[in-house]
Amino acid sequence: MNAVASTKRPSTRGMRIAIEGVVVLAVLVAMAMSTKVVKIGSGPDATSKEFEPAAYGAKQFPKTQAAISKRAVDAATLAAAIAKDQDAAGKQYGIAGGGIGPEMSVKFTGVAGNDDSGIYDVKVPGLPDTLKIRVQTGPAINGTDLRDATGDISFGQFTNQIDYQNAGYAINAEMKKQVLSKVDTAKLSGKTIDVTGVFQLVNPNGWLVTPVKLDVK
Repeated sequence: MNAVASTKRPSTRGMRIAIEGVVVLAVLVAMAMSTKVVKIGSGPDATSKEFEPAAYGAKQFPKTQAAISKRAVDAATLAAAIAKDQDAAGKQYGIAGGGIGPEMSVKFTGVAGNDDSGIYDVKVPGLPDTLKIRVQTGPAINGTDLRDATGDISFGQFTNQIDYQNAGYAINAEMKKQVLSKVDTAKLSGKTIDVTGVFQLVNPNGWLVTPVKLDVK
C-alpha cells in the first residue's frame, strides 16, 4: 500500500496565539518608546513650570488694581442703581464672578467706624442708613474678589484647582504688601478714608469691600 502524504494546516487557535503575541509585542514597543526615564530626586520637567504664587501676585496685582480703578463707580451712583434694579445694576456695572453674584468695582470717601478683626464699618455721606459698607484691612484678606473682579482670570489658565485658588491668595497678599502695609490699619477708627475696591453683590444692603487703594486723609 502506497503511503499517502498528508499536509497539516495551522490550527485556528495557533494562529490566534501568534496574532496576540504580535499585538502584545507592538504594545510593549510603543510603551518603551513613549516612556521617559526620570532620575529619583530630579526637578520638575523643564517643559512644565511650577506655579509660583508670589511671583504671580507681584505681576498680576498692578493689572488688577488698574482694572478695578478704571471700572470703579461712585458708591452713591452704584447704590441707587442697585436699589432700583439689582440684576440690571449687576449687568451694567459688574463682572460675572466665580460665586453667586457679580463683582462690583466701587469708590467712596467715608469715616471709618469700629474695627472688627480688621474689618471696618465705613459711614459714607449721601448713602441710605440701611446700606452697610465694610472694608477689610487684614491681617486676613478673605475671598477671591480681586481675582474675579476683572473677568480676565479663569480656571482654564491654571493647571489645577489648587493653583487657581492660590492665585487669589497671591493677589490678596500682594495687595496687602503694596497698599495696606503703607497704612496703620489698626488705627483707622474715626478717620476719613478714600477707598477704591471691589465687592461681590449678594446682599444689596451689605457690601464687604476688598480695597485696591486706601488712603487716609
